[in-house]
Formats: sequence, C-alpha cells, structure tokens
Amino acid sequence: MPKLKNQPPKYCKLKIGKKTYAVVYLNGKTINLGSYGSPESKIAYTRFVAESKAATPFFLPQEDSGVHVKELVASFLDHAKATIHSTDYKHYRTIAFDFLIKLYGDNVPVESFTPSCLKLVRTEMIKSNRFCRNTINKYISRIVTIFGWGVENELVPETTWRTLGAVKFLKEGHPGTFDHEERMFVPDHMVERTLPFLSPTVAAMVQIQRLAGLRPNEVCRMTVGTVSFAIFYKISFS
Repeated sequence: MPKLKNQPPKYCKLKIGKKTYAVVYLNGKTINLGSYGSPESKIAYTRFVAESKAATPFFLPQEDSGVHVKELVASFLDHAKATIHSTDYKHYRTIAFDFLIKLYGDNVPVESFTPSCLKLVRTEMIKSNRFCRNTINKYISRIVTIFGWGVENELVPETTWRTLGAVKFLKEGHPGTFDHEERMFVPDHMVERTLPFLSPTVAAMVQIQRLAGLRPNEVCRMTVGTVSFAIFYKISFS
C-alpha cells in the first residue's frame, strides 16, 4: 500500500542489546524518543508530530537536575487549587493536561520552553477547534502567568518568563481561528412576553437580574440577607 503524503513517521521499536527504544526514522536518521512504551516517549512522539507539522525543529530534552515543565505545572496547580476560584482552576487544568503536558510532559527543562514552544501550544489549541480566538489569547496569557509564578517561586529564570511575554496575541482573522458573534441585549418587550411562561421563582430572578444588571450566577448566589440589604438601602437612600 503506498504511503500517504504528509503522514508523520511512525512510532517504532528498536532493540539494542537488552534495551528496547522508541524511535522514529526521518530522512535516514534515527531519532531516539526514550524507552519503548514509556509515557515520556509517547509525549516526545506527540511533540515530534506537532512540531513536524508546524515545521518547527524537533529537539529531545536532556536529563538534568533542573526544574521541568511538568514539575512547574504540577506545583502551580497545587497552588492554584488552594488559592483561586474553582472556575479559574478548571481553565488552568485544561491548559495543563490538554496541551502543556501533552506536548511537554517529558523531561523538558523550563528554560528550554521558548516562544516557539508557546506558539506550538497555541497552534494545537487552534487545531483543536475548541476555543475562539479570544479564549486562545487568554489561555496563552495564563501559560505566561504560570511561568511568572515560577519566577516568583524561584523555579523559572526571569529571562524565560520575559521572552514568553513577547508572544503577541492573535489578531482578528488569524487563519484557523473564529470569533463568536457579539451578544446583544434582549429587548424589554421580549422579556415581558416570556415572564408569564416562567415559574414565579424564575420570573422573579429574571426581573431582579434585569433591574440590577446581574449575571445569572450572581442571581443564583443571592441570599435573604442580600435582598434585605438591598431593600434597606433603597428605603434609606430613596
């Protein structure tokens, strides 16, 4: 069967003596990815495929005694879980496990994570077609924040963090990206026509949200004390 064009080299097995290595064969060269079947070799292969499609030179990280990207991410997530809102934490987990760890979860030192690496992560976000352009920009900014936290805690060289900050945001119309349509206000007459079809509780929530300019989750979090304070404030200052 003829080989399909633009197909990446396969993840192969190479046995040398008693050891078995994972390798890819490219242009007559054998690239060693590590021990065959190991998580690190599979991550290295995933990165190899991504970098070959992006025409980015592939590199294999060297073992050293420094901090690796996966260790930085794990430390940051422990910190974030204890200090930030659960919604923000979920965003960081998505970045970490779906992109950073997927591509750089083997022994990649933090100082080897360059702007090219960050742009490769961004390219994978674009290819996933999961996020709009603004969300991708926010996620890339969050990755820079992770490395900034690493600088604060003496895990990352300051120069590494500063170079990542030089990666510019995607502009409107960037190839492969999309933008959501701007959300418009719901006209008052449509709200009034809808209220009779809602339960008394939901109808009251809609009216409060409309009058106070609240988000739906803010209305849901309102307590009796909040309502009482609002009534007291209106009576006192009206």
